Amino acid sequence: MARISYIHPDDVKDPDMHDWLIDAIKTGKPDPENQAIRARNKVVMRSFAQLIRTMRAEDVLEPELRELLRARIATSWGPMFKTDCHY
Repeated sequence: MARISYIHPDDVKDPDMHDWLIDAIKTGKPDPENQAIRARNKVVMRSFAQLIRTMRAEDVLEPELRELLRARIATSWGPMFKTDCHY
């Protein structure tokens, strides 16, 4: 399995990416560890950061429905990636 290291906020030179990573660390959303990996690619990191901000600001999904979606994704992707995922 590949091991990708996290990028420390002090090592992020792009101001936007640094702000997105700090916001993830403060709020916990999107997951700070995942954002620290996404910090390798600005387009990917921006997509996740903006999606979470939009969902949070506009209440696109209720928290309960969002959790149901997470559970469904976690359990349905198992066969595709040959993993046994227990949510």
